[in-house]
Amino acid sequence: MNLVVPPSPGSDSGDAALQALAQAAALPFERAIAMPPAVYTSEAVLRREEEMIFRRAWICAGRASSLAQAGDYVAFDILDQPVLLIRGRDGMLRAFANVCRHRMSRLLEGCGRAQGIVCPYHAWTYGLDGRLLAAPLMDGREGFDRQAHGLKPLACEVWRGWVYVTLDPSPAPVAAQLRELDELVVGRYRMEDYIEVFREEHVWATNWKVLAENFMESYHLPKLHAATVGGHSRIEEMDCPPGGAAFNYHWITKEASLPIGNAHPNNRHLEGRWRNTTAIVAIYPNHLVTLTPGYFWYLVLQPDGVGRVRILYGGGLSPEFVADPEGPRMIADLKVLLDKVNDEDRLGVEGVFRGMRSAQAQGGRLSHLERPNYEFARYLARALGAMA
Repeated sequence: MNLVVPPSPGSDSGDAALQALAQAAALPFERAIAMPPAVYTSEAVLRREEEMIFRRAWICAGRASSLAQAGDYVAFDILDQPVLLIRGRDGMLRAFANVCRHRMSRLLEGCGRAQGIVCPYHAWTYGLDGRLLAAPLMDGREGFDRQAHGLKPLACEVWRGWVYVTLDPSPAPVAAQLRELDELVVGRYRMEDYIEVFREEHVWATNWKVLAENFMESYHLPKLHAATVGGHSRIEEMDCPPGGAAFNYHWITKEASLPIGNAHPNNRHLEGRWRNTTAIVAIYPNHLVTLTPGYFWYLVLQPDGVGRVRILYGGGLSPEFVADPEGPRMIADLKVLLDKVNDEDRLGVEGVFRGMRSAQAQGGRLSHLERPNYEFARYLARALGAMA
């Protein structure tokens, strides 16, 4: 077959890179190839991704279970836009622009619990529902209407225990976009009941798509993860079906390296092979989940330039394991394992990105176990306007 020859790295190749992406994505899966290097290394492609994907898509902000009490909040950014997610006294989760309506200071940082939202600059104070409650020394200012100076809301939804926020003012509902995934995969596991037990942020020296693709496929498990989970995954039994418009997924049968990799004895809803089957799910553009019968872990990725990716990294357990007397020990064991897996992945994906800068770099043929990567390339080609 005739492979697509990508433009050389470092050239002004936004349009050429997208054309090469479209040609690769149009191939049938039986002849699929990896995306061309310029899709990862081009500054022009990155700018297009920021405008056409990240400023429009639903971005996962973690688990609703980590924001359970009134005043629980997390501050984060979507690209350069500061966002505040907070639980109201009425039990609702709301998202706001994390910007004071006075002199535009950022309001809260990190995560925690607040009785109210107090600007650190001039002490303008907002309720948990975003209403402006106090503006010191502003009484009597002509035309000042406190009710008109509440925090700017952003769209926020909860789906299967995940919280999503978007900068898009009129998005399609998350549940509508992921209905097929719900029916095929996550509903079986009752994912909404899983409880987050850790949440961290990291920055790695690779392109965000390299890490996304690494998470999506398990072809690399026997080699890259030989010291951790590779030997426990039955790669010959792996099933990689076609994905949907908003997601891809695949199944792995595991001989769990930890007891929590299988269903807890008190789990009554998973039967047969599903008690030791793991689902690897990619929710476009950047939410990646490993969902086992006993635990989950996830990454949420955002570009920080072509060669850096900001990572939200978290994980937790099914409710049966959380309630188990051995739960705390199992949580500690899980964290040790996942940190080791992440260290292995970091070496792999940073090495891939360094290789992509070579003048001789060119995407090769994909294995049948890399169907998710093919699905991801087709999603990107559509989302970036390179393919209908």
